[in-house]
Amino acid sequence: MSQLSQRPSGAVVGMAVPHESARLHVTGQALYTDDIAARTPDALSAWPVQSPHAHARIRSIGTQAALIIPGVVRVLTAADVPGINDCGTNHDEPLFPAEAMFHGHAVAWVLGEDQNAARAGAAAVEVDYEELPSLITVAEAIEAGSFQGQHRTVSRGDADAALATAARSFSGVTEFSGQEHFYLETQAALATVDEGGQLFIQSSTQHPSETQEILAHVLGLASHDITVQSLRMGGAFGGKEMQSHGFAAIAAIGTRLTGRPVRVRLNRTLDMTMTGKRHGFHTSWEAGFDEDGMLLALKAVLTSDGGWCLDLSEAVLARALCHVDNNYNIPHVHVEGRVAKSNKTSQTAFRGFGGPQGMLLIEDILGRCAPLLNLAPEDLRRKNFYRDGDTTPYGMAVRHADRVTTMWEQCLENSNFSERRREVDAFNAAHQHQKRGLAITPVKFGISFNFVALNQAGALVHVYKDGSVLISHGGTEMGQGLHTKMLQVAATALGVPLAAIRLAPTRTDKVPNTSATAASSGSDLNGGAVKNACEQILARMAPVAGGMLGVSGHDIRFSRGVVTGLGVKDRSFTFAEVVMESYLQRVQLWAAGYYRTEGLHWNPALMQGAPFKYFAGGASVTEVEVDGFTGAYTFRRVDIVHDAGDSLSPMVDVGQIEGGYVQGVGWLTLEDLRWDEGDGPQRGRLLTQSASTYKLPSFSEMPREFTVQLMEHAEEEGAVYGSKAVGEPPLMLAFSAREALRDAVGAFGPADHSVILESPATPEAVFWAIQSALGQPPLGQRTARD
Repeated sequence: MSQLSQRPSGAVVGMAVPHESARLHVTGQALYTDDIAARTPDALSAWPVQSPHAHARIRSIGTQAALIIPGVVRVLTAADVPGINDCGTNHDEPLFPAEAMFHGHAVAWVLGEDQNAARAGAAAVEVDYEELPSLITVAEAIEAGSFQGQHRTVSRGDADAALATAARSFSGVTEFSGQEHFYLETQAALATVDEGGQLFIQSSTQHPSETQEILAHVLGLASHDITVQSLRMGGAFGGKEMQSHGFAAIAAIGTRLTGRPVRVRLNRTLDMTMTGKRHGFHTSWEAGFDEDGMLLALKAVLTSDGGWCLDLSEAVLARALCHVDNNYNIPHVHVEGRVAKSNKTSQTAFRGFGGPQGMLLIEDILGRCAPLLNLAPEDLRRKNFYRDGDTTPYGMAVRHADRVTTMWEQCLENSNFSERRREVDAFNAAHQHQKRGLAITPVKFGISFNFVALNQAGALVHVYKDGSVLISHGGTEMGQGLHTKMLQVAATALGVPLAAIRLAPTRTDKVPNTSATAASSGSDLNGGAVKNACEQILARMAPVAGGMLGVSGHDIRFSRGVVTGLGVKDRSFTFAEVVMESYLQRVQLWAAGYYRTEGLHWNPALMQGAPFKYFAGGASVTEVEVDGFTGAYTFRRVDIVHDAGDSLSPMVDVGQIEGGYVQGVGWLTLEDLRWDEGDGPQRGRLLTQSASTYKLPSFSEMPREFTVQLMEHAEEEGAVYGSKAVGEPPLMLAFSAREALRDAVGAFGPADHSVILESPATPEAVFWAIQSALGQPPLGQRTARD
């Protein structure tokens, strides 16, 4: 086992410890960006002037009426940008647009003494718009040929020939909606400037280094003139990877112009109407099977709804294309991907980053085709699993293919699947108007950034003379427990108790050039960097300790705060004593750590290579009960087995798995984004812009029984202390919930009925699927006698 993966005895990693800020969270003492802003004297508040049109040219902006309102200090427009008027990385995202590109697009910002004054000022700004034609749906964009970015294709074999000779072939369209991040803390930023013109930005962002970079070119400054800090976020889920930059830029311009602190904090409605969501997709597909139900070929076109600008849409699409296989070996594949351009918010990163969209396609195909092939869905899935030696359509070997199979079998056993299948069938036979469904689905998810250069991280570790330790790293904390894991990694690497370590806020003047905390890579990358810094310090201290104990430095052991020497039974020193002696001997007691993921290679033009360090996976079983009169359903029981490698922090990981599953259930069954698609004056307006109109999963959607088991003996060679990423993969465990709903709906009709479920599968959608299973024509096609 490599040094990176090897776990010493007495390790702090692997212990079930609470989240490092749990007590602060539950007592309300944890500070977030706007809490800091509220404690900042003389801070101005910003409020946007939003477009009432989905697409309109801006003829003029009149600010005089706003400036006479008491408390209004300044109105920011494009003329106030000292550098480049663009807050994106693709040069297609003007901070102050000449054309409003979606309903709610901010065309100017008002600074006020408080939020009420700024809001009143924004309402008084006079904007002359020339309304232009708009595209709201993906279908409209496809028909208009409105696309952006690169078209990509993943191909292997000859899909057309395989489809032509397949024993059974099917075709269809699978469409699914996006998802609102609905993080508890909305987008927020606070900017201050010192007497030397140095900017300090407190931002609720997953990517401080990119915020710094964007601010530099917006303001016409060098990066060293700007420091960005992310103390913590109240959730992000990808929504603060790119889209936080523009709000930080508004605060920064405001503070540069006024000399006063400026805060930006969106309320919930602003956040929902101004920020991007998970990409919805339109997919058309053909799939071929042999006589035994083995997948032979898949041909598909994936069109994502990118919204008005690119943001991260190309990378999201690439990951979707690399996950259409999920855990199934498909010999012949030809899958094309393209990004539609529409007049909606620019869709962005969301937990899973395209992986869920790609995997939903193949799971929907298998769920729809199973009854037509006269196979149980679980049997159709299982027989098509990857085996050791197989490769993905993009050319990467599937290592440890047996792991998903092992977890599948464990999940079947843990859930008593066979016995419960008989119970479900018996219940369905005895109940005409209520049916139950049971399903199991797998997950195979690649871990690493698609863009190879992003797979690197840094850390800074300080050991003080009293033996206490301060660590900084490039990852951001959004509630997922990354800081908790980094504390455990540092304590393990240094051989000290957890209480000896403190973690400093993430900031660009401590660790530079960092990647976003995204792609489930936070623990792998930053953990590797923290461990590297700690090992540098121990390597310098070991000879000092060796001199104190009369042994070679190679024979020194640091564990639980005590330093011992091999063969020395009567003497030891505390970690603090060795630290002090090292200081007296002028030994450097701090280090900058670095880590880069090895073994990655990827050709984005060909969509071929090995873009992932490893695959994380799992299996889940869900049982549901559906009411035939209303389509309403309850989740009765969920059983999950998940591969977290040798978990760094089991309590944190189990929480991530539970939360990921529930968030996935929200996307697939409840969270129904709606825009006004009519031709009236509100065309393009987001209709679901609050918790009263956008249904989120809550305790009422939680299953009555919910068990999560981490796979045992699952150490991952080449990853920090043998662990695996666990942020994104659990979301896709929720596919079993959707497939259980399909199973229950199918029970209302004949055995060979192929159930087509809308996504999200809301109770309304389930009701109409039941009507279809019963042979009822859709509403509007019934006769008077019906």
